[in-house]
Amino acid sequence: MTRQSISLANQNDEWLKQQISKEEFSSKSEAVNYLIKQAREREEYHNYVQMKIDRGIKSGFSTKTKEELLEEIKTRLNV
Repeated sequence: MTRQSISLANQNDEWLKQQISKEEFSSKSEAVNYLIKQAREREEYHNYVQMKIDRGIKSGFSTKTKEELLEEIKTRLNV
């Protein structure tokens, strides 16, 4: 594991200390790694959702009714 030296704002350092005292984490390093992992997962999810939105926008608008769309979906799923 790589060692880093970081500076924290006082309120962030206090929050980390509280988390450790409540035994949410065993160390500041564990807490910081967890928070970074959460941020990375949020970013990945954001990118995934954005890709889906972009794909939807590029597909254009449909002139079909909701009934026609439902029938098309059922046909594709063999329902």
